[in-house]
Amino acid sequence: MELLHREGLAFTFRWLHVVAGITWIGLLYYFNLVQVPAFASYGDEARARNVSIEKLASRALWWFRWAAVATVIMGLLIAFTTQDYFSDEFGKRLNGISISTGMLLGLIMFANVWGVIWRNQKVVLANASRVLGGGDPLPDAAAAGRRALLASRQNVVFSVSMVWFMLFTSHYAVAFNDGSNASSGKMGLYWIVVLIVIAAMELSALGIIGGVTAGHVSNWMYESVQNVLISAFGLWVFFWLWWEIVF
Repeated sequence: MELLHREGLAFTFRWLHVVAGITWIGLLYYFNLVQVPAFASYGDEARARNVSIEKLASRALWWFRWAAVATVIMGLLIAFTTQDYFSDEFGKRLNGISISTGMLLGLIMFANVWGVIWRNQKVVLANASRVLGGGDPLPDAAAAGRRALLASRQNVVFSVSMVWFMLFTSHYAVAFNDGSNASSGKMGLYWIVVLIVIAAMELSALGIIGGVTAGHVSNWMYESVQNVLISAFGLWVFFWLWWEIVF
């Protein structure tokens, strides 16, 4: 009964993880695929855009950031309530490597939400409220909005591969399993390349590589919805091919 109870908890947390994740990623896609292009189409209608920011975006951002918290918490609870989750050389098991890659992407996305997107969107929201109240625009509002945009679009790029690894772990990674764990050499090679690629993209989104202004080649992936989608699925193809090559 104790084992069944523990498995029931693990399943419940997995279900809640999916529900929270749908909310988080769904709103991420709404912001990037719908809201940003829609707000850009307002043109000179600054008041209409600020009203939309204050009335609509503020509510969506509340659900967005707390759904991210719930998703991460539920994910951690899955790991710590599932029987023997980290046993049998978890770091060398193919399903362990796979889920660890998805976890890493998810945690970086979570850090972007709270450390970059929300921190800068608070400035954008304050600016909208200030202007609607008859005050002068905040001087750093445009720059804050740009930094939030870069991190948000990077999260879209990461999200496609993150979701793929979450499903890949249970439904496809087993096809590569010959009964043995990955060698230290293969595991090290896999992680070195993966970490370099992820770090380069994240540093670009933070403006450490290429800055935050438009026009730099490193910012190409963020400049339109089309570019974001090409980059997101391009990264997914890279991960799939690299997995095939290494394992």
